[in-house]
Amino acid sequence: MSSELLITVNIAGQRLRLERDGEVLLDVAVSTAKNGPGEVSGSECTPRGRHYIRAKIGEGCAANTVFVGRRPTGELFSDALRAEHPKRDWILTRILWLCGLEQGHNRGGNLDTMRRYIYIHGCPDSDAMGVPSSHGCVKMRNSDMIELFNMVTVGTQVLIAEK
Repeated sequence: MSSELLITVNIAGQRLRLERDGEVLLDVAVSTAKNGPGEVSGSECTPRGRHYIRAKIGEGCAANTVFVGRRPTGELFSDALRAEHPKRDWILTRILWLCGLEQGHNRGGNLDTMRRYIYIHGCPDSDAMGVPSSHGCVKMRNSDMIELFNMVTVGTQVLIAEK
């Protein structure tokens, strides 16, 4: 019998867990949206509910690789680069692009997680974890992101819940 992986993101606790058959394989601090939970396009909120990983992006890229539009820019993040681009939303290292599974809640229309470009992704290691600060995505430390990325596959289920 095949066992399924499940990623759970707890918004209140700012934690991400990866489990297989109830066994915790990874439990790390994350950062979800500064604006809290919500599904509406343009809200910069983290969408709740059942999702799956639609695409894995960044396989083989160096830690701190900068992504814009899901493409590596050729840059590696540094404090100097941050100073040059202070308004950039830093998406680093790896991307797990999420797709909603609940029609009318996180899939379709102006509630569509995938069309909102909601990811689990790496961020500057100086960014605080355990504190909501993202533009809607789930941000992780780069080392945690690489570990998670290497353990999951396209299709892995993701549940984002307030508690």
